[in-house]
Order: sequence, then structure tokens, then C-alpha cells
Amino acid sequence: MRTEDVLAAIATGLWRWDNASGTVSLDSVAARLLGLPAEPVTLPEVAVRSRFHPVDWNEINGIVALAVAEETLAEARLRIMDEDGRVLRTVRSRSKALENHGPDGRVDYELIGTIQEIAEPQPGTTAAHTPITGDWRRSREAFLLDAGRALAEARSTAEVLRVAASLSMPGFSPDGLAVFGMAGDRLSIIGHHGHDPGDDGPFAQMRLDTDYPAAEVVRTGRAIYLPSPEEYKRRFPATWPLAQGFGRVSWAFLPLIVAGRTLGAWMAAFKHPVTFSPDERSVLTTVARMLAQALQRAGVAESERELTTGLQRSMMPQLGPDIPGMTIAARYVPTGGGLQVGGDWYDMIPLPSGRFALVIGDVQGHDVRAAGLMGQLRIAVRAYASEGHRPDAVLSRASRFLAGLCSSQERDRSGSPGQGHEDPDPFEDADFQSPRFATCLYVECDPRTGVLEVARAGHPDPAVRMTDGTVLMRPTAGGLPLGIVPDTDYPTTRFALEPGETMMLCTDGLIETGGHDLDTGWARLRAILESEAHDGGEDLEKLADLLVQAVHGPSSHHTTGPLADRREDDIAVVLLCREGADRGCGAPVAHPARPARRTMLTVAQAEPERIAGARHQVRELLHDWADADQVDSAVLMVSEMVTNVLVHTDGDAALVAEAVGELGARRLRVEVADASDELPHKRHPGEMASSGRGVLLMEMLADDWGVDPRGEGKSIWFELHERAEQ
Repeated sequence: MRTEDVLAAIATGLWRWDNASGTVSLDSVAARLLGLPAEPVTLPEVAVRSRFHPVDWNEINGIVALAVAEETLAEARLRIMDEDGRVLRTVRSRSKALENHGPDGRVDYELIGTIQEIAEPQPGTTAAHTPITGDWRRSREAFLLDAGRALAEARSTAEVLRVAASLSMPGFSPDGLAVFGMAGDRLSIIGHHGHDPGDDGPFAQMRLDTDYPAAEVVRTGRAIYLPSPEEYKRRFPATWPLAQGFGRVSWAFLPLIVAGRTLGAWMAAFKHPVTFSPDERSVLTTVARMLAQALQRAGVAESERELTTGLQRSMMPQLGPDIPGMTIAARYVPTGGGLQVGGDWYDMIPLPSGRFALVIGDVQGHDVRAAGLMGQLRIAVRAYASEGHRPDAVLSRASRFLAGLCSSQERDRSGSPGQGHEDPDPFEDADFQSPRFATCLYVECDPRTGVLEVARAGHPDPAVRMTDGTVLMRPTAGGLPLGIVPDTDYPTTRFALEPGETMMLCTDGLIETGGHDLDTGWARLRAILESEAHDGGEDLEKLADLLVQAVHGPSSHHTTGPLADRREDDIAVVLLCREGADRGCGAPVAHPARPARRTMLTVAQAEPERIAGARHQVRELLHDWADADQVDSAVLMVSEMVTNVLVHTDGDAALVAEAVGELGARRLRVEVADASDELPHKRHPGEMASSGRGVLLMEMLADDWGVDPRGEGKSIWFELHERAEQ
């Protein structure tokens, strides 16, 4: 006997449901069980769907989705309806989902299974759920897990309401939802789904003593289930006319309770009859509890965001009025964790002299205390600057202020005997009591001449993008971070910002985020600055955004994977561009001759370690020089010239390096000036001599060199002519 004959003998039919094409193939037995002529047929999905009870159709969708995820059989009971909506019979379906890969790579599935008629009493208004196969319970558990996960991930009230509107409950999905909240003695709708705009008008600002189900739920804290319009009209005759026009036939009103406190009510309305069996009530109650907790979490999160945003905005100043000849852009991005507040800040301060000051700093830590200290320190720096103090004096006073502030906080928490202070809490956060330090960079700028005076307290050096797009770190003299030693001196460095040049000030968060150190992080930022210049960008606001995005990755910090948003530290960045008559900010303008590339720095007698910085500065200036040997020669001669000044004179060495000309045919000129009148002379050192070879090196390595006497002191210089690669 054939398999088909055996299946026909036990009233079991076969079906094949192709989800990709939307068609269903039935054998003769399956067609008969669905109320169709008893012959093999292939029908559109909609024709077969019309044969199932709508409640059972919703349920089987969830069961199939669960079976696909678990790679198991999908089992369900289905009621077959005739064209007049009467139940013909109940069948049991067992099917297996098989994946199909389309030509476009899309993955879909195909259901292959059986339909068998079963003899049992006809169900009532809702589908009968028995423990024989466990389909209802498995579907319910899967639904509750998905709903709980989705509600737990919602981060705002709007997201919670969107998730609640998208919930498809197994077997009895509502088509109308509403969430009611309390405001004093009134009930208001904070969100709804399945209604037209304006439908919530009669229910807005409803008094709690109104004869309305949601109001009674809030008053009593007990759920109300209304399985029929007659039941609704009997229990709430006063408000039945308001609900009658929506065309629903069953309603459930449940309280939203968290920690014993009623937050509001949730309404689920149905267009098909629902008896609200114990299982269905259990699902609705669980969803209401999860919804209440999600709304409370979202409310707390929104309050925290509003508080921290307001706190940070109040501490972050607005950039002042436009400065003639200067363009300024700034960004502050807090770390992604906790309250999203931190110790980074920036400021622009008008000065009594007509100049202005740019300040950028970073207080140790990413917590509330760091934000508080940052606000106090920013105000102190602004006050000292507004009094007209020089950059070094401003930082010296700020260091004394921060050290005193931290020590006074520590004394307040430790207390002193005999003054009524309570014993310190041994469980109090020790980090909150510990002293804090801050790094800071203070720049006083003359907008007319572009001269900058820089004082630095343990902060990263500024970077300058020159007129040809080359970016260099500008070494500046510096001292200890603020707050470590109350009385600290901060030497100043003076240089000029040429027309068309852009200076970048930033905190270490912009450099080191993403596992970078100072060197690799700086290389990443330089690539952004230089590429934007060569792409013709002249918008400082766009450049500031690009710098932050290059560090943080995608804009959403919920993204996972290798390109996830990396908010490991606060970021502050300030860009200052000096405009020119024929040059904008950010990109070189076509000129007959390529703009000169220039750098300068001073090496003091007390800072011989800065010789290494001078070598690095020259190498960075010549990063695209055609001949690497010439670069090594230039670095060697610079090191020798600066060292000779520190060894043989009592003054400082002032270095100026300039490269002019077109790429491949440039001329490098380096000058080192000092205050001594003694001229260098050629020596003949022995084999073991440790000095005396400076002039010999210049003669061997330089294309040209010389010594220019000045009124006070002299200037030693050399030139190299670029040799393009052959």
C-alpha cells in the first residue's frame, strides 16, 4: 500500500507552504479538510488563509516563527471556517520549516507538513488551548521573552510606547492600545496605538473619580476585563458612549504598578471576542508589569539625561562674539558611561587689552566631582584672565586655587576633633576624598597680528595646520598639571599664526580613545586634518565633527562590533583659524607659488631635553621630503647647532625652519639664533674627540651655510635643496 493511501485512510492530508512565492500546495485530502474540492491544488496564500479562524492564524504565525528559531516541528490546532464564517472542523497541523536560499541570497523558508482532522468539542469564542502539544505555552513563553527583552532595551518613553504598540500576543493580539498616566487628580493619555489622531480628546485630562475603567483601575489597583460590549455597558454606562464608536468588542484594563505604587493604566482593546481565560489574563498581567517597569526606567533615564545635559550645558560656555579675522569652532562630548558628565572643558575669554584667550582643560576623572571641580576651576581661570593677568600668572593662580579647593574638601570630610564633626564614613568612596589635578592649556591671542602666547600645565601641545595643508604639533614650554604643587611656574611660548593657518587644541580623550597612545592617536588626527585640507574643506564646524567622528565611530553608541562608538573618555576640541585677505580657513588657495611651510621654537638653557623636540619638529616639517637622507642630514645639523648654543653660550637657542617652493624642488632654510657674539670656527678634532665637528658637518651635508652677525648675537643657518626621486 502506498504512503498516500495510508494517509488518506486516516484522514491525513499533505501540504507544502512556500513562503517565498506565497503559494500553498494541497493534496486531495488536505483540500477536502480545508473545505475545498477533494483534488490536488496550488492556491495563493490569501485563499488558504481565509479558511482559518483569524485568532488561530495569529497563533500559528508565532508558533512557526518559534519552530524556525528552534529548528523543531511546528504543531497547532486550527479551526477551519466556511465562507459564511461558521466553524466546519478542527484540524491538527504538524509541519517542518526548511530554509530556502534564493538567487539574490535572501533566506526564506518552506513549510512541509500534515493536516489531520481531530474529533473534539467545538471551541467557543476563542481558540481552545490544551496541554496536549504545548503549542500555546511555548508560544506564550517565547512572546514574553521577546517582549521583555524589547521593553528592557527601550531607553525613552517614546521607545517604550513603540514597543508596546508592536507587541503581537499569541492568539489574541489587540488592535487598540492606550497608556494612561496620572497628573495630580487627573488621568491623561501618554500614548496610544490603533486610533486616529484626535480620538484621545474625550479621554484627556479625565478626573480620577470618573466612571471609566482606566480611572477605576488606577483608584483600586485591580485589573478590569470586559469580554463583551454588554458587559462594558452594564458596568460603565456613563462612559460606554465614548467607547462605543471605536467598534471594539472586548477590552482589558490593567494597572501599571511598580514597587506598590500605581503609575497609570494600560488598555488593550480587541475587535474579536476574547473570553480572557486564565492563560490570557496571565499574559496580559505579565505584559502590564513589564510595561510599568519599562516606563519607570525610561522616566528615570530621561530625568537623568535632562539633569546631566542641563548641568553640562550650564558649565560649557557659548563661544563669544565674532572676532574680526578669526574663526573659532569647538566641541565637547562626554564619556558614554554613567551620568555622561566629566572634567573636560573649554572657554573663550575676552581680555581687557582687546585680545582674547582660549582655554582648554581636563580635570582628573569622569564623575560628578570632576564635573563640579571643572565648573569651579573654569570660573576661577576666567576671573584671573579677566583681571588682565599674563598667561603664566593665570595658570599659577589656578594651580593654587585647585590645590586649596581639594585640600579644603578633604578637611571637610575628615573633620577635626572637638568641633562636632561626625566620624568619617569608612564606606565612603575614597576616590571622592582624594586630591584631584587638572591639565590646562591657556592661549592668549592678538587677532590683529596673529601672535599667540601659550602657557601649558601638563596638557597636550597645540597642533597647527599650515597653509599648504601640512599639520605639525607645536612644541610649547610647560609645567606641572594644576593642583599638584600650589606654587608652580609656567613658562610661556610665543609664536604667530599665519593667515590661512588653523590651530587645534584638544584634550587627551581625542588622541588616546580607541587604544591609541599619544603617537598613534596623533597620527590618526593628523590624517583627518590633512585630508580635509586637501579635499578643499573650509568649514571649521565640519572639521570639528569629522575629528570627533573619527574617534567615536558611528554616531549611535548602541552599535556593536569593531566600528562601535568608543566613548572611553571625555573629549573637548577647539579650532582657531586666522583668515587672510585671499585665504579662507581650512584649504590652500591657488597661488602662483606654493605657500611656505614654517616652524619655530625656543630651547632654553634649563631645558636641554627639548633638543629632542627640535629634532622631531624638523622631521615632521619634512615628512614628505623626497630624499630621506637629506632629512637625516637636516635633523643631525639642527641637533648639532642647538647643542652648540647650549654648551658654548649662556643664552637660549631660537630655531626657525622654513621650506619654500614646489614639491620636489623645495628649499629648506634653518636658522638657529643666540645672544652670543662669538662666531663658530673650523676645528680639527682628533679621532677620539667628542666635539668640534659642527662646522665640518655643515660643509659636508649642507648645500649652503653661513653665519650672520646681528646687533646682539648671531644667526647660524644652512640650506638644503630637495632632490626629487629619479
